[in-house]
Amino acid sequence: MEVKITKSGEDLIIKWQFSTINVPLSSIILVENDPTYSGTDKHALRVGFPSGHTDRVVIHTKSDTYLIFTSNGGLRDKIRSYISSKA
Repeated sequence: MEVKITKSGEDLIIKWQFSTINVPLSSIILVENDPTYSGTDKHALRVGFPSGHTDRVVIHTKSDTYLIFTSNGGLRDKIRSYISSKA
């Protein structure tokens, strides 16, 4: 089961299994790929299954850090395009 990322208004919507996380686009500071297996931030909210997924995208916000496990290689760029289109 893959993590779904969409944009709704001024929010980034992260859906996985029965959870939905709304992240205001204005609160996102940085979106980057993470080359480590489990991420460097021990307090990050981890979304998705780590095993079987080749990419990890980290979303740093003003208050939280999200680590997304995905096989979608273009996810980082997709999130960045949502941020740049909010202006």
